Amino acid sequence: MLGPPTGKRSGGTPKGMRIYDGSPRQDWEEVLRSIGAFADSERIKELLFLELEGGFLLQGLGLKDSGADSDSYGATAKKTYELTDDQVAELMDANEARRGSAGSDRPHAELTNYYELALRILGAYVDNQRAHDVFFFEQDGSFVLRLFGAAGQAAGHQLSEFTRDEMLAMIESAPEQRQPAPEPTGAQQ
Repeated sequence: MLGPPTGKRSGGTPKGMRIYDGSPRQDWEEVLRSIGAFADSERIKELLFLELEGGFLLQGLGLKDSGADSDSYGATAKKTYELTDDQVAELMDANEARRGSAGSDRPHAELTNYYELALRILGAYVDNQRAHDVFFFEQDGSFVLRLFGAAGQAAGHQLSEFTRDEMLAMIESAPEQRQPAPEPTGAQQ
């Protein structure tokens, strides 16, 4: 599935340090974006996601490995992935390496990367809420999200729901909301 852990992210985060554990380094947007890209590449849908102590549990429906059995061709099966923190760091590095290779930053109608885009939006929402203990499930492109310790909340869980139409509208408007890349220092005028 994924290669052996390298021990360090390219940004220098030491092995074992959770980069999204309610600290100033919290970056759920990148974590969920990378996990979404993984879900897209595995061609799974109807996601269930749970934060664990040392990583995440990701479950979804995907095409059954049919092998030589033609009776199961096209059938779906539940697929479960336990992604360790190190594996997620590797996914983030791989995602970062691919940045800028797309022909356009505009989403296309077929949305072959729906989960990468949708989970990026959910991640930004989680970052904004300053929450942890993330759990969500998705059905037909709509998400129900449960967070613990959301900003402004007394200790307890908060539920949020995002319909498919809301997600598609946020995906469509995302390029306008991005901050322009800072100019390199020492740039000539």
